[in-house]
Amino acid sequence: MIKTIEYFPQGTCSKKMTISIDTETGKITDFTVVGGCNGNLKGIRSLIIGMDAKDVHDKLRGTLCGFRQTSCPDQIACALESFFEEEK
Repeated sequence: MIKTIEYFPQGTCSKKMTISIDTETGKITDFTVVGGCNGNLKGIRSLIIGMDAKDVHDKLRGTLCGFRQTSCPDQIACALESFFEEEK
């Protein structure tokens, strides 16, 4: 079953992230973002689709953007954390 979550990032230029995850395999099947750095987020999308959500979380968590205390990749990890909490 595919579960889609909407996440509203904090502290970044992106305004909304939508992530679809296959709950049977744990793999990300789709990822879209409203706002943010278009080219970078297209690249991240290409990289994470088909990856295990836990691996994506572990690789992206803690990434910072300039002087900010977070980044779009870090906020993807936060979105995935909310998914993991719901799945418990």
